[in-house]
Amino acid sequence: MPAEARVAAYCWDTVAAELDNAGCAMLPGLLSPEECRGIAALYPEEDHFRSRVVMARHGFGKGEYRYFSYPLPSLIGDFRTALYPRLAGIANGWNRRMGIAEHFPDTHGAFLDRCHAAGQTRPTPLLLHYVEGDYNCLHQDLYGDIWFPIQVAILLSEPGADFTGGEFVLTEQRPRMQSRTEVVPLRQGDAVAFAVNHRPVRGTRGDYRVNLRHGVSRLRSGMRHTVGIIFHDAR
Repeated sequence: MPAEARVAAYCWDTVAAELDNAGCAMLPGLLSPEECRGIAALYPEEDHFRSRVVMARHGFGKGEYRYFSYPLPSLIGDFRTALYPRLAGIANGWNRRMGIAEHFPDTHGAFLDRCHAAGQTRPTPLLLHYVEGDYNCLHQDLYGDIWFPIQVAILLSEPGADFTGGEFVLTEQRPRMQSRTEVVPLRQGDAVAFAVNHRPVRGTRGDYRVNLRHGVSRLRSGMRHTVGIIFHDAR
């Protein structure tokens, strides 16, 4: 099934409500097991990537990841294009509630034009590779002055069969309150859409802003691959 048809099959009112309530929303079964294995198998093939990052060298955690180069693999490019318009409406609603003037265009191509005009021309979709003992510290994927406030991660490996541990974790820092943690129970092919930096929360006196970070807990055994779909490009 084409990417656009798969994306359209989700109830986006429910996705929007979950993003509003928790800062993340699952998209179960976005990819088939065969598609997951096909993407994961790209990791050792240099021609698909523009750079490789070893996390321990930068204090990011343990493990490594590669940024794809343009042109993106067709499946990843198609989902990046198909997911963006659904998420742009949610992102624009968040900005209105937080008093942020920026309005995101309806199509991903128009948004990338905005990124490229600001000097952000390097693709940001990435493929992450973890083995036993690896983890990803809590962080935000911003990459420049222009950034889209929601991103998507797709688990390519099967928990319990390919690896144990390695849970996707999201933390939310609320003003004058203790942080809240969300652990997302992904299976192979499931995606999670989540806030990149901040989002609005309704309080008794109106909306207020909370900051979010995401990461991956320590892998206890096996090997784990994830693809990250980030909608803004980098400098």
